[in-house]
Amino acid sequence: MIVAGFGFRGAATTASLLDALEQAGGAQGVSMLATAADKANGPAFRGLAETLGRPASAIDSDTLERQQTATHSQASKSARGTGSVAEAAALAAAGPGASLLGPRSISADRMATCALARGGSQ
Repeated sequence: MIVAGFGFRGAATTASLLDALEQAGGAQGVSMLATAADKANGPAFRGLAETLGRPASAIDSDTLERQQTATHSQASKSARGTGSVAEAAALAAAGPGASLLGPRSISADRMATCALARGGSQ
């Protein structure tokens, strides 16, 4: 299973999230989307899930904070307690033993980030 994790600003659009996903490698093979619980019901993320026809997972803040991320944004660390919301969300949703396929990618408008993680059972 491959999970696409997202971090994004409140002003991000579905297009921002799609661009971040494309920068990370695209939707092919992605079976689930994930983000922070307080962002999961936002219009951009819901729109992405509807556009791609993929289930979405809402990750609570404690779980995000426990993930070991490859990149470390000071803004993310201060606001969310993790170096990368996108990487942490992808890892958490992919389950125990998951690994990142690469570091987070940033949309051209700098409103969204995306990271892909492969589940540990594969």
